[in-house]
This record gives sequence, structure tokens and C-alpha cells, in this order.
Amino acid sequence: MNKEIFDFFNTDLQFIRGVGPVLAARYADILGGRRVLDFLLHKPSYVKPREILDSVTEAQIGDVITLSVFIKSHKHGGVFKGRRLPTQIVCTDKFGNQITIQFFNVKFLDYWTEKLPIGEWRIISGKIEKSSRGNSFIINHPDFIELPENVSKIPTHQAIYPSGEGITQKNFSNIRDQIFTALHERIATANPTSNMLEFVDALEHIHYPETSNDLTPNSKYISKLAYYELLAHQTAIAINRRARKEQKNLRPIRQKKYDLLDKLYSSLPFSLTNAQNNVIQEIFDDLKKPTPMMRLVQGDVGSGKTIVAIAAAIKMAESGAQTALLAPTDTLAQQHFIKISAMCEKIGIVCDLLTGRDKGVSRREKLTSLRSGRTKIIIGTHALFSEDVIYKDLGLVIIDEQHRFGVAQRTALLSKGTNPDMLALSATPIPRTLSMTMYGDMDISIINEKPAGRIPIKTSKISVLRTTELIERIAPQVAKGAKIFWVCPLVEESESIDMTAAQSRYEELKKYFPHTGLCHGQMDKKQRDAVMATFADPNSDMKVLVSTTVIEVGIDVPSATIMVIENAERFGLAALHQLRGRVGRGNLQSYCILLYGNNISPDGLKRLDVLCETEDGFVIAEQDLMMRGVGELLGTKQSGWIQYHFVDYREHRDLFKLAQSAAMNNFEETDVWSKDLRLIFDCSTIAGA
Repeated sequence: MNKEIFDFFNTDLQFIRGVGPVLAARYADILGGRRVLDFLLHKPSYVKPREILDSVTEAQIGDVITLSVFIKSHKHGGVFKGRRLPTQIVCTDKFGNQITIQFFNVKFLDYWTEKLPIGEWRIISGKIEKSSRGNSFIINHPDFIELPENVSKIPTHQAIYPSGEGITQKNFSNIRDQIFTALHERIATANPTSNMLEFVDALEHIHYPETSNDLTPNSKYISKLAYYELLAHQTAIAINRRARKEQKNLRPIRQKKYDLLDKLYSSLPFSLTNAQNNVIQEIFDDLKKPTPMMRLVQGDVGSGKTIVAIAAAIKMAESGAQTALLAPTDTLAQQHFIKISAMCEKIGIVCDLLTGRDKGVSRREKLTSLRSGRTKIIIGTHALFSEDVIYKDLGLVIIDEQHRFGVAQRTALLSKGTNPDMLALSATPIPRTLSMTMYGDMDISIINEKPAGRIPIKTSKISVLRTTELIERIAPQVAKGAKIFWVCPLVEESESIDMTAAQSRYEELKKYFPHTGLCHGQMDKKQRDAVMATFADPNSDMKVLVSTTVIEVGIDVPSATIMVIENAERFGLAALHQLRGRVGRGNLQSYCILLYGNNISPDGLKRLDVLCETEDGFVIAEQDLMMRGVGELLGTKQSGWIQYHFVDYREHRDLFKLAQSAAMNNFEETDVWSKDLRLIFDCSTIAGA
């Protein structure tokens, strides 16, 4: 059975010989945990060859070599005129060529001189460097020092792990050896399943690679581990789906009490697109089912997801139930409230806004209205699931930009009602195969049509050297009333990064446009929101807003017609597409200008060409994924995303489908190995699995 192996997987690293609590704590920062399993899932980055040579003259400067040396003398280090001098061990190879071994930590002088005694031969391995004096060579802090009869202890090729402060590669190799020795001892007595043996074998091959090719995504053992990882996640998703289907008759039976939808539709100054109507119908069909809805609506920038969400909320209000709309920022919540409350006022229902800013009497009044059921739609941020917030009948939870929220946050809001329906919105298009992995437990709707009358945004790329020319070209547009976003990647100038900063660009543009505004994440939130509100005001003198990416989501300025993005090559395509979506929201021709730096690569230009050629967010997302990979597309800090250990979307696309099929077929028969994998690859982040 596998239980004894699992128990070992979950052993704290501090109990591995040679580790202890201090080193285990350091490992926790690197591995994201301090179990043996966390170490095993941390794969090496590459393989460093250690060629065994007879003479140091055979090596190239910078090579890592293994060499037999004869110790001639010791020169003790110390401090001379305020400068620390290294301890030097002078040696020769078999042919009399001099090599000096240097150690800079004088505390361990006795240790090194004992390790390298005068008049004896030792095998050393390290990076060779040329001495600044004469023709001799230097090796600083060799990685290995062994007696000649122990040369086999020095690897001919060494796996190099992603590391951190206070942890050496020797620490990694020592712990790895201890872990696999202990694993083999347990395997000999535990009689694990063949699947577990295959899994451990694959892990062992990647921790003892022979070449860097063994660590590439398409290598045999990485591919096998990637499949196991995908199977774990797909099994968790399949089990979630089954659990949802079994939750029958848990939702309150709601009867229609009011006629509100017709009032909503008749009050709209526009017609819904076919895509919007189709998605609304899919939502309404879900609301008739005995199990709670779990649906994701994906729509490109400006496709009209908000009105779809409003229709769902009004449908819920027809039965007297309440809807909570969760937004990631105060600014976005306020913008939603301005739009939605105006619609609610026309049809006679109460819509309110609740954020962390609400205090005292104002907050108590809002909570009372919510508790009584008078408020039918509440819009807000994390305040919506605060402990003192009580709903009379929360029937629908709408989560905007849902990837910005983790499972715990979504669960906290859903727990405020009795099995409420959930509708998630995302303006970040995700390719279909990937979306089925990320959101496999949800039904997916796509709005692939933009509202009528939207004029395509004209996108072009130009060199940053032409910035002055660009300013002169847009000046007449500003004089006519056009509003301009000017986005920079940094807040302040940096000596180490050659990019334009918002602060310096703001100072420059003020010379041309005196009423220019500045907005970035280091500003006080109230000040930042005030600047955004001033820029959004059609009667304001502020025509140019210099900003960082804080305006990527959550500011709607229909009169803004020009978007300038500096150092555009530094952004992902998905981020550029989101930024471009801040313009083109009115009925005027809009433009996006991508300013690229002097050192842009051919791949960087290619990515910008994609943006110039299409406005289709799904096409752009697919291209971004193929060029940069899933980690770059989704980011590493998105609380709702899966962080894979072995999966690479570009190389493992076929494995996604195989794992999905296997999970759907196997979980019904309670496939033990698939469930074991759920524990190995922690699947707790998948929709609460």
C-alpha cells in the first residue's frame, strides 16, 4: 500500500539528517512548504557538468572542473589596511601547473587547512578562474574536496536547484540523497502500488538528471509527472462536479413576485447583442435547475458582460432574493454602482454600495437595509463578506475579475446565503484548453461579439525616440477636447532599469499640457481615486492622465480616445490588450500607440505586431500563451490560479485532454491512484476541492 510512502512525503524536512529546524525554515521560503514532498516537487533548473581533467591547462576559464591537486603551502588570510584577504592554499596539478584555492571566510581557517594538508593529494571540483598575476589559476571555494580514493563522491554532472539565501547546492544534493535513500528503504517494506513506483521513479530521474535535456518539458519523465499533475487537478474538478450534481433540492424554491426584467430591457438605450442574449438565456436556464449555478462568463474588453450580470441580478430580484456583486477594487465597485444604481432606480429596486470606507451611521443603515431585504443588489469589495454583514436571502453572488480572488474569499461570500448561485466574470480571455483546466468545475459562457457602433481601435507601434514627435501630433487632439491615457511601467526612475517612469513623464508632459494628472499605486488611495474621478469628469480641464497600470481595470472614460503605452515590450499581450480597452468606449475613433524601447528584441516586436493586427482578445491570449507560457500570461501571484510544478502549456497541450478524459472516466469508479494524486499535488485551491 501507499500509506507508508505518504507518511514519509509529509515528514517535516527538519527530521531529515543534516537539516534541522533552522535550515528547514529557510527551505520553506524557497519550496513553499517544509515537507519532504515539497522538496520532491521542486525540480532542478539545469545540469552542471563536472569534467575530470589531468591538467588545469585543458580547461577553459569559467569551466567547472574536477582535478587531482598536490598541496604545496598555506597562506593565512586576514585584514590588511582595512581589506579582508583570503586564505590561500597553493597547489599544483600532475604536471606542475599552479592552482590557488581561495577561501574568504577566515572563521573556518583551521577547517580548510585540515581538509587540505600540506604534502598530500586531494581531488577538488569547482569553477576555474585565471589569476590576475602570472599564468596561475584560481578556484574560489571549491564545491567538493575529497580524498583520491573517494573521487566517486564527486558527481560528473550536478543538478542545480533554484535556491535562496543561506542554502547551498551541496545542501540540496545532501538532502536529496538522504530522501531517496529513505524512500527506497520504505519501498522495500511497504509494497506500494505500481503507480506509486512509477511516480517515485520519475521523481528520481529528474532529481538525478544526466543532462539538462532531462529537465525540459518534453523529456520522458517531466512529461509523465506533468500528466500526473494534470490528472490530480482534473480528478479534483470531476469530484467537485459530481458533488454539485448531488446537491439537489438544497436551493430555496423561489417564485416570481415582481415583473422587473421587461422594465429593465425597455429602459436600455441600446439593444443587446445576440451573444449577450444567448449567455443570458444560459444563465436563466441554470437558475431553473435544482443545483446551484456555477457559471463563468468570459468576454473581451468592452463586450458587455456587466449588462448580462445585471440581467441575472434583476431576474433574482423578481423572486425577492438578493444579489451581491464582488469587485476587486473600490474604484471598480464605485463605477459598477454608478451604472447599476441608475438602472435600478428606473425599475424601482434598491441598489447599494458597501466598501471598507463605510463607517458609523452610514454603514449601520446599509447593513440594516440589507438585513431587512430592502436592498436587492449590493455592490462592494471584501466588505461584502465581513462578519457583521447579514443578508435576508442571498440568492446570487457575482464575482467580477474573478481570478483576483482566492477560494477562501469566494467561499466566505457564498456562505452568506443558502447555496446561492454563482456567476463569475472575467475580462481576461483564456484559451479554451486552459480555461477547461482552470475552470473545469464551472460551466463557461463566452461573449464573442461587441456592441453595435463600437469603432475598432487603430493600434500602431513607434520607437520611444519619436516621443517628442508624438506629443506634437496629439497636441491638436487635446486642444479639441480629446482625453489621453499615458501609461508608464514604473513610478520613479531606476538606475538599473532602462524604462520611462510615470513621475518624470508627468513632469515632461506638464510643459505641454498644464492640467495633466498623475496616478500610481504609491499614492494615497483617496488621492488616487480623486485624480481618476477628475479625469473621468467630462467637464474637467484634465485632458491627460499619466499613470502606471493601476488604470488597467476599473476606470471608464468614454471621452478618452488615445492610449499611449511606454516600453510596451515590457508588458504581456494580455495586459496591453486590457490597457487598450480603456479607450474606444464611446462613438469616436480611438487610437493606441505602443512606444517601444531602444533594446527591443525581435520577439518583442513580434508580440507588438500581434496587438497591431487584431483586437480579438482570445486570439491575443492564445498568442501570448504560445510566446511566453502560462506562468507569464497568468502571473505568479494570482490567488485563483493553479501554480503548476511540471506542466508547461505549450509542450503539454495533448496531456490536458488526456488527463481530463481519464479523470472523467475514472473518478466514478473511485480510482485510488487519481485520489492519491490529489493529495500529492495539493488540489485544495480548485474551487474548494
